[in-house]
Amino acid sequence: MKVKEFQRAIKKEGIDIALFFNLDSMEGNPNLFYFSGYTGVGALVIPKNSPSFLLVPRMEYERAKKESGMNVASIEKKKLFDSVKQILQRKGIRFRTLGIDYGTTPLSLFRILKKNFKKKRTKDVSKICAQLRILKTKKELAILQKACSITNSIVNQCIASLKKFRTEAEIAAFLANETRKQGCELSFPPIVASGKNASMPHYQPRNVKLNKGFCVIDFGIKYKGYCSDITRTVYLGNPTQKEKEIYEFVLKIQEDAIEKIKEGGRCSEIYEFVKKSLGKYGHYFTHGLGHGIGVQIHELPNLTDKSKDRFQDGMVFTVEPGVYIPGKWGIRIEDDILLAGKKKRLLTTVPKKLKNVN
Repeated sequence: MKVKEFQRAIKKEGIDIALFFNLDSMEGNPNLFYFSGYTGVGALVIPKNSPSFLLVPRMEYERAKKESGMNVASIEKKKLFDSVKQILQRKGIRFRTLGIDYGTTPLSLFRILKKNFKKKRTKDVSKICAQLRILKTKKELAILQKACSITNSIVNQCIASLKKFRTEAEIAAFLANETRKQGCELSFPPIVASGKNASMPHYQPRNVKLNKGFCVIDFGIKYKGYCSDITRTVYLGNPTQKEKEIYEFVLKIQEDAIEKIKEGGRCSEIYEFVKKSLGKYGHYFTHGLGHGIGVQIHELPNLTDKSKDRFQDGMVFTVEPGVYIPGKWGIRIEDDILLAGKKKRLLTTVPKKLKNVN
């Protein structure tokens, strides 16, 4: 995605080549994947004026060719940086300034890199990558829409089956199993927080009996490398009139916030609108209003009070207001939204009317 745009950006910044690498077979590098489509171990080299190429261990060569469709060379994993230098010399690519993603480069690895590329300047390219990824291409939007479609199906199944689950862990396991059945991965460990546990936004589900009251289910998948993120709050048992009213109160604020979003508008203004609308409950809204989604579960834009981001055509992001009363209850409602010019499209379509399960 957007390799040519990236090359123009690094050229403007005085960067001769950029290097992205992944040495962990279990953890992919998001920018390496974004620019190449390859998810395995290896390195991606993007020169400012010539075609990019991948260097991968021999065992990954076939997969890298298939996933990336670009030039691929096989190397010894232990000699990654030596191989980069040799191939650059062979291709006649000279450079003084090397672009590195500081955000995904551990200090220990950075020191090794500096040792191998003595007398070369390094510059951070993480902001360039983040800005390029903020607006989605048509291909990305098609993948994200499919990811959300699969997510909708799994969450609808889960809510329809809630009566058969006895513990929070069983619900989380169901979500994980259904994700695997679809040939997808989890984009983060599911959150299932029932009763008073729902007052903790990032609660980890346990193998304990489900508690009566609000139950927050926060779940997302990764389809073809792209993430979804949805939260629905259901009620286990019979809610009181007051509980129904507070849920409807939070839901209306979420819907009003989505309605107020417009191209060119400040993300911080939507956050402030929600904070003010919550009134006395504003003190119990303890996280940002939302975030972009893409090859990572948290990307730009940021919907927070400090955010400098503005809404733009082609963004996909979440809107997720929540109220959490410590030791008592919690409510969060979250949707994935595509901003397409003057139109806003909800990619997550699971019904939001409060459902009670007996």
